[in-house]
Parts: sequence; C-alpha cells; structure tokens
Amino acid sequence: MNEIAEIKERDQLLDDLEVALLHLPRAEITITHKFTEGMYIREMRIPAGTMLTSMVHKTEHPFVISEGAIKISSDDGGVILEAPYTGITKPNTRRAGHALTDVVWTTFHITDETDVEKIAEQILEPARLNHLQLENQKFLPQYRESLPE
Repeated sequence: MNEIAEIKERDQLLDDLEVALLHLPRAEITITHKFTEGMYIREMRIPAGTMLTSMVHKTEHPFVISEGAIKISSDDGGVILEAPYTGITKPNTRRAGHALTDVVWTTFHITDETDVEKIAEQILEPARLNHLQLENQKFLPQYRESLPE
C-alpha cells in the first residue's frame, strides 16, 4: 500500500473513532497556555480513562509526558508512553490516545506569536469536521427525543 493510501486509511479509522466518541460523556481536559520568548508551550491535563484524538500537525515539535501513562496509536500500532517520556511529533501526525492514568502532556512550538488561535493556524491543519457534522445531524434528534419533558 502506498503512503497516501495508508494515511487515508488511518484518517478514516480516526474519523470513525471520533464519531464513536461523540456518543460518550465528554471528558474535562484542562489546557494551559504558556509563552516564553520565541516559544509557545501547551500543557494538557488528561483524566484517566479519557479517549481522544488529535488534529493533524503541520510542524515537527517536541512533546513531554511528565505524568502518567497513555496508549497512543502509532505507525507500529498501539504503544504505551509513560512518564517521564520525551518524543518528537513529525509533520502530518494525527493520533488517537487512551489515558491509562491521569496524564500531563506538554508540547513546545517555536513561534513569536502569542495569539493561540493564530498559533493553531500555524501548527495544525484545518479541522476536517464533515464526519462529525454528519453524525451530529443523525445523533442530535435522537438525543433530543430521549430527554425528559
């Protein structure tokens, strides 16, 4: 299978997972934004048991897991990353994860920008949400019908 076909297959699997996650209770993931000269630092606190997906990354950048353990999807299948762990995210990376314990995951991005929305445009591919919008169109009427009057 060629690389483009593998990426499309991976993206379809992650899209399907995102649709399934819509039907589960939403986790509270705390995000803290920090800035130093020339760097944006994004810290995520992920509760144990949380399943999540990432957007597609445009840039290569380091990340650190300073607390906990998380199973993530990778080109080699699932791998457990456990603190202390330092890794490198490559361009075009999109992951799924399952926090086995409470996790602190921090990313570091070279930029002089301090507007988080502008930074997101620099480091992330635009979100492809068609699969989620279609699912919401099917799911929301069923959800509304299930609510007590």
